[in-house]
Amino acid sequence: MNSEKTALPQRHLGSQGLQVGAVGLGTMGMTVAYGDSDSARSEATIRRAYELGVTLFDTAEMYGLGEGSSEKLLGRAVEPFRDEVVLATKFGFDMSDPSDIGTRLDSRPRRIREVAENSLRYLRTDHIDLLYQHRVDPDVPIEDVAGTVGELIAEGKVRWFGLSEAGPDIIRRAHAVTPVSVLQTEYSVFERSVEAQILPVIRELGIGFVPYSPLGRGFLTGDVKPATAYPANDMRSRDDRWQPGNYERNLAAIQSLTALAQKRGVTVTQLALAWLLAQGDDIVPIPGTRDPDRLAQNVAAARIDLTADELARIQQIVPHGAAGSRYPQERMPSWSAR
Repeated sequence: MNSEKTALPQRHLGSQGLQVGAVGLGTMGMTVAYGDSDSARSEATIRRAYELGVTLFDTAEMYGLGEGSSEKLLGRAVEPFRDEVVLATKFGFDMSDPSDIGTRLDSRPRRIREVAENSLRYLRTDHIDLLYQHRVDPDVPIEDVAGTVGELIAEGKVRWFGLSEAGPDIIRRAHAVTPVSVLQTEYSVFERSVEAQILPVIRELGIGFVPYSPLGRGFLTGDVKPATAYPANDMRSRDDRWQPGNYERNLAAIQSLTALAQKRGVTVTQLALAWLLAQGDDIVPIPGTRDPDRLAQNVAAARIDLTADELARIQQIVPHGAAGSRYPQERMPSWSAR
């Protein structure tokens, strides 16, 4: 490994002792959703992230499409420095039908334990630092989910409990059984629905927040094309924000944000991440990338402090988020209005 490892500003997630660098790395796009994968490049990017001070690495059972490919990739990459980083993974989907992955939920206690054991093996570790419920399963009481993860914590197989895309009632009920350290939900300049319902609750309870898709699934990089220009295995070909009408409105917002970023001497990506970090010191975004150069830009955003005038200008450009829904209606979390 590179002996010139740098350090990032540190942030606390929750009140149970979890502390990580201010910017993490999401690995979903290394195996699914954004076109063809490149394992060698992805592993190199993970190792470069570690050298740049990233300590929170995020994956999930679902990102491996039932074969563990995402967790295996992450486990290989971090093996030389496993004890210096925080590995987060997720359970909660029924992975039994490869043609139907991502549509059916399963958070039964037996299934949680099965996923945890697989994740331990795939990640090449004796403990999972942060274990999330990926999506709320309406058929399993959240008390049973929280209790099962609490048992895994007591057994030393898990250190911290997290939820993803959970609403206020679920968060409160889970937290009453096993303390929740982190909530992970989409949040960015382009997606703001957590501000009204979610952030007040987790701050009341002392729960940290990890925004996924902090760059609007790539729109906030400025390197965007209309939906028809992406291959069928790229989720942006179907995302509502890339469709005609919405695409043009969102592109205009990006152009205005880019002008503001250039005035400051940063990239629009860095501007978007710095905006997120400015929303609270309990926030650690996990932008995903397979490109080491883009990774370095993302991490550098942790040291950018936006002025009050810059934050006000961003709010003026994007007062309510992006044009278009973040998910099709049938996949939208019940708490979310967008």
